[in-house]
Amino acid sequence: MSGNNYFVEGLQGSGKTTLVRRLADRLGGCKVFHEGDYSPVELAWCAYVNEEQYNGILAEYPSLSAEIKEKTVVEGERRIICYTQILTDIPGFHKNMERYEIYNGNLDREAFENVILERFGKWNGEGQIFECSIFQNIIENQMLYLKMNDGEILDFYKRLKNVLNGKPYTVIYLDAEDIRSSIDVIRKERSDDNGNELWFPMMAAFLEASPYGKEHALTGLDGLILHLERRRALERRIIDGVFRENTVVLKSKNYTAEDIEAFL
Repeated sequence: MSGNNYFVEGLQGSGKTTLVRRLADRLGGCKVFHEGDYSPVELAWCAYVNEEQYNGILAEYPSLSAEIKEKTVVEGERRIICYTQILTDIPGFHKNMERYEIYNGNLDREAFENVILERFGKWNGEGQIFECSIFQNIIENQMLYLKMNDGEILDFYKRLKNVLNGKPYTVIYLDAEDIRSSIDVIRKERSDDNGNELWFPMMAAFLEASPYGKEHALTGLDGLILHLERRRALERRIIDGVFRENTVVLKSKNYTAEDIEAFL
């Protein structure tokens, strides 16, 4: 097992999950964190609540209390509920739990940034692999809901880099140059057996409902591509200006086993 840590990043459809699996198989013994898992750094698809809120959720869903408790991690005065791991047909449960995430504009800019920086600052892991924990969910919230400009986001990542100083990590960025083709692939991959798309309608609705999406009239496929083009350019700027010495850039779905071996 490697003592280093790896953050696998890239746009949706760039092949992050596949690379995470390949890294885990190659290194052996590493702890892997996917979206929705309890993670020491990131909070994707997790409710972040205080004790009062937590008790209120248990009271609201008594039939799920055992499962909620099972999927909850206590961090000081906070409770982190991995709610997407709770399978239920209770109407509105998962949608209701979204209100307790730190994303989608639920926290103001200062509170949001403080949570992220505090978690990365406290983290001291070794031999861990993270899927989209530095860019995707953080930067989507900053761009679409907090409506931060590129300079403000770049400044945040400089602060994040400072709290990571001295910690062993490598960012592996899967660069999707042809965004439209990547979206075409993921639309087909994330459809049901009858060909009904599952991912794209949800992603398009998320973009269209965001304050930035509304302001810039970003709709459908063309709107998503415009957004992801801006995000890719910004992520590359952050890599070049902030994480250059800690980052390996691979071409999305066009790299070899030798490319992976070169940075392990």
